[in-house]
Amino acid sequence: MVLVLVIGDLHIPHRTHDLPAKFKKLLVPGKIQQILCTGNVCDKETYEYLKTISPDVHVVKGDYDEIGVIHGHQCIPTGDIDSLSSIARQMDVDVLISGHTHTFQAVEVDNKFFVNPGSATGAWTGSYNGDPIPSFALMDIQGPVVVTYVYQLIEGEVRVEKVEWRKEPEAVPGAPRSTVMPQNIPSPTPGSPQSGSVW
Repeated sequence: MVLVLVIGDLHIPHRTHDLPAKFKKLLVPGKIQQILCTGNVCDKETYEYLKTISPDVHVVKGDYDEIGVIHGHQCIPTGDIDSLSSIARQMDVDVLISGHTHTFQAVEVDNKFFVNPGSATGAWTGSYNGDPIPSFALMDIQGPVVVTYVYQLIEGEVRVEKVEWRKEPEAVPGAPRSTVMPQNIPSPTPGSPQSGSVW
């Protein structure tokens, strides 16, 4: 199990002074193996704080295994799922993490999973009236399954929602469908007639 903190659009100290105290109590060292950040960290102190949570911090580096990370300003119009789908195809990723909207979103489209952790500080965005809800996400990645836990600070209370996504095997047009998974196919034993043959 790998626990991944998905966070972004912090805007510290330009738009807000710090993460909410209740979030900081949850984000303790030793629990999270990796941090993926959509950007707008804005200062060295905030980056160093993230490194105390996990030494494995990636801030908008792009292609990361089958997970892509972008800030989100590349998406026009902002947050548009068709535009995000195009970016995911270009990056050849199954999961695309983006930010910029300051609003949490987790949605599956065309066997791809899109996550926007929102703004962990609830920083003002200018896109709409009102304050964004402070939020971040933790992703538990177990092979083809990604379980995402979104933490939101609503009316002074931390609320947690679970979103699960499973990558479905890609179908090849016209190919026969099998229910036998490759790891369940018995291997030939040494000395058997099939030993060393190529299938």
